[in-house]
Amino acid sequence: MRALCLLAMVPLLAAVEPSENDQLLCVKRIYVDKFNGDPTALQMRDMVIVALQQTHLFVITENEDRADAFLRGSSEDLVFSDQHSSSDGVNAHVQASEGSSAYKGGSFNKSIGGSLGENESSHSVERKHEASAAIRLVNKDGDVIWSTTQESQGGKFKGSMADVAEKISRKLADDVAKARAERGSPAKAPK
Repeated sequence: MRALCLLAMVPLLAAVEPSENDQLLCVKRIYVDKFNGDPTALQMRDMVIVALQQTHLFVITENEDRADAFLRGSSEDLVFSDQHSSSDGVNAHVQASEGSSAYKGGSFNKSIGGSLGENESSHSVERKHEASAAIRLVNKDGDVIWSTTQESQGGKFKGSMADVAEKISRKLADDVAKARAERGSPAKAPK
């Protein structure tokens, strides 16, 4: 009777699809597709490939047929000038006058005047560089099994595109580590 129940459950178990975490853990080989976006998207793709390669979690392949999953998305790299202008001013003006006149006796006049002013203005132009990417990992069936959006204004020692690429690979590595921890798998990826 027990064997019969187990046999009856096999079709039910086959209908249940693996979770995104399970699918993520099955990915060993990734093909990084061309990114959509501005002309710098090809450079972002190359930087993401390098960053993923350095994690040693996956084999990055140029052969789509051999891939377990495909990394797709879009990226944008903007360089622009941020302009700021300001102007401040303080002015004061005082004037007083007094006068009298007599027809045959003479005249009497007093006058006081003054002015004070200060104006200051400034104009600055700052060159800024921002990059962003929205990336998804898609299995062979076309299902999205992982995604992230990252952006950066660059850092002290690296550009904004390199920073975004590193953030993407770090996020994927962290999510793989979480999936392994939930499953009870070893934390280190096979090479």
